[in-house]
Amino acid sequence: MMRTVGTTSRGVRCPVIREGDDLVKIVTDAILACGEEQHIEFQDKDIVAVTEAVVARSQGNYASVDAIAADCAAKFGTDTIGLTFPILSRNRIAICLKGIARAFKKAYILMSYPSDEVGNHLFDEDLLDEKGVNPWSDVLSEEKYRQLFGYVKHPFTGVDYVEYYGELFRSQGCEVEFVFANDVRAILPYTKNVLCCDIHSRFRSKRRLEAAGAEKVLLLSDILTAPVSGSGCNEKFGLLGSNKATEESVKLFPRDCETFVARLAASLREATGKQIEAMVYGDGAFKDPVGKIWELADPVVSPAYTLGLEGQPNELKLKYLADNDFADLSGEALTAAIKESITHKDADLKGQMASQGTTPRRLTDLIGSLCDLTSGSGDKGTPIILIQGYFDNFAKEEK
Repeated sequence: MMRTVGTTSRGVRCPVIREGDDLVKIVTDAILACGEEQHIEFQDKDIVAVTEAVVARSQGNYASVDAIAADCAAKFGTDTIGLTFPILSRNRIAICLKGIARAFKKAYILMSYPSDEVGNHLFDEDLLDEKGVNPWSDVLSEEKYRQLFGYVKHPFTGVDYVEYYGELFRSQGCEVEFVFANDVRAILPYTKNVLCCDIHSRFRSKRRLEAAGAEKVLLLSDILTAPVSGSGCNEKFGLLGSNKATEESVKLFPRDCETFVARLAASLREATGKQIEAMVYGDGAFKDPVGKIWELADPVVSPAYTLGLEGQPNELKLKYLADNDFADLSGEALTAAIKESITHKDADLKGQMASQGTTPRRLTDLIGSLCDLTSGSGDKGTPIILIQGYFDNFAKEEK
């Protein structure tokens, strides 16, 4: 009889995590309780993933707006700053911008248009054609931007982000001027001191600015790389990956995740007798086709994972085999032929027609996206994900 279940992904509940909690023990206990409740038989290559939010919370990795301001002031040593390409998010960057505003007297903010790098739109991109605007070359002042596009509120949040960010900066005593362009170098006529606020394009932005004559260029990943007055920090990602905690603080991306996943994997192995892989996950890497938002506002999908999760899928496309190699077969003969092909497939299928259409992405990005979709971002209360059968295939019959 054919095995009927392939990959399963379960959200696992646990107590609300606080600073100082033994997260390894909490996760291990939760997984064991889930196994008992659901009559789960654990297997080698099962995966236990923990959202970065609770890892950071257990570490107490928080920072105040004042700490952000102090670090910006110390690292720039000027009263005027240019900010390039901040994403449109009250949760992700608004509190960071509040701290940045507190550090300076004047800020020039370069906004990409019609959307930010993760797909949040200032306005409908079809308006570019209607208004005759070339987003690759046209640099717009705030006045020109308003003349062309007016006051547009985001369809999901009901926020006009230009207005919102402007009020935020002015509330901190910082004069603000907006510029709209998609070439990061458009900030340089206004100031030579720049803080790049983009996420995935940040290194290219810095290189282009420095080549064009910028005097000092820092990235969000350069801010709070060390504690300021006892604050949290992140040595690798700085402010990237942070979320709003309160009106005066942010939760930073977790630190030392490699140690955490190693300890968790060892704890799970001791508790179950199985080689269970472990990872920390953040945002998934997928795009909403309606809102056009690319979910990945974290710098990476997974900041740490065990070695068994390295690599990319190496899979055959079943429909290709059925429609081409075994087009003359059906029923049990077709099933047997496909299973035989899977069992004896090459260790590296790259470039082969039989693998076209499979997903050429890193396993950790795929698995992290599955985890993010499973756990959600609201009140499901499942910061732990148990995945089973991810590395199985159609040819595997036994558990």
